[in-house]
Amino acid sequence: MFALVAMPVNDPEHGFCRDCLTPQSGRTMRCAGCGSPRLARHAELYRLPLAHIDCDAFYAAVEKRDRPELRDKPVIIGGGKRGVVSTACYIARINGVRSAMPMFKALEACPQAVVISPDMEKYVRVGREVRAMMQALTPLVEPLSIDEAFLDLGGTERLHGRPPALVLADFSRRVEKEIGITVSVGLSYCKFLAKIASDLRKPRGFAVIGEEEAVPFLAGQPVTLIWGVGKAFAAALERDGIRMIGQLQAMERGDLMRRYGVMGDRLFRLSRGQDDRRVHPDGEAKSVSAETTFDADLAAMADLVPVLRALSEKVSARLKKADIAGRTVVLKLKSQDFKIRTRNRQLADPTQLADRIFQVGLQLLAREADGTRYRLLGIGVSDLSDDGRADPPDLVDEQARKRAMAEGAIDRLRDKFGRTAVETGYTFGKGRNAHPPEHLED
Repeated sequence: MFALVAMPVNDPEHGFCRDCLTPQSGRTMRCAGCGSPRLARHAELYRLPLAHIDCDAFYAAVEKRDRPELRDKPVIIGGGKRGVVSTACYIARINGVRSAMPMFKALEACPQAVVISPDMEKYVRVGREVRAMMQALTPLVEPLSIDEAFLDLGGTERLHGRPPALVLADFSRRVEKEIGITVSVGLSYCKFLAKIASDLRKPRGFAVIGEEEAVPFLAGQPVTLIWGVGKAFAAALERDGIRMIGQLQAMERGDLMRRYGVMGDRLFRLSRGQDDRRVHPDGEAKSVSAETTFDADLAAMADLVPVLRALSEKVSARLKKADIAGRTVVLKLKSQDFKIRTRNRQLADPTQLADRIFQVGLQLLAREADGTRYRLLGIGVSDLSDDGRADPPDLVDEQARKRAMAEGAIDRLRDKFGRTAVETGYTFGKGRNAHPPEHLED
């Protein structure tokens, strides 16, 4: 009905109601149909095809859905006192809690918060449900993480009988009703601005940035809004007197490239809202990793090795489950002064075996065990591929072949009786650190 009747008479400036999708015939403050104040209006509302969808405080939202008694309480998802905040609900954020904040600081800011350890399996399952609903709208879905993705709905109007803006508003309603969490939508003509828009009205947001307003909108924003401008680069720009995107808009491309190299070209283009990147469906994972933050800083190899083994087994299990393998092993350490060390080594062949990941990680770790006390340890693999070429038989190292066969037997026992049914000597009887909770995952 909307496609046949509403479009010819409904000016995009008047828009539609996000709660009942009723077209609006004038610039009223509330919906003419249901009385809701949540109206979508924009001069380019029905012309823009590219969206960024982001779940609101995803981990916390899933926990609140499953535990209704937490609905009006501040909730923090994260590890123990030495861990960091993975996600905080909006009530906790009002009290000053932020993602990646050390847990002790989060609890200082919001001592009444309910702290819940992450349940990654549950979050992945819910994230896939949301992803499936996105893919029902368009085949052009590019995931960025477990809870966000770009969508290109260009050319889908005839399929849905509605313009992309209405399709996305309806999608938001259905996610809330069918899955029990909320999402925010950013709609624009390019990926850069769609992602910015999705952050403008959180939670339950729906924001639009059109092509005509892009340059003046960006002019008043800080340079940190540009993808790739982190703290260090922002500091470099500030030393040159550049704080706002409007200042970049006044500069020539050549001048920016002379000062900042390739990044100067990106500053020139994005400061003007120029982004020709396409939405690439089924974005592949770049790495698989697991890490944990200790309750107390650790320095001795005897304390670190059990953790490394347990994390290697977690990474291996994920690789095997996904039928993928990695060729580069990456070790991550964070010292007590929060400085991060990463070390990596490329293998001759891709692997998905816990033993190979652990043995390489052990060699990398031995070089870093110089008395430094560490608060975090992580291990992972990158350079991912399918498992067809993974772990070919080693004709030189007979023990490696035997360890691979033993690992296969252990996997079968664990599949039947649970992950703790069989342990290696590295982790058996080593306590909590040998069985670290999952905090972060690439």
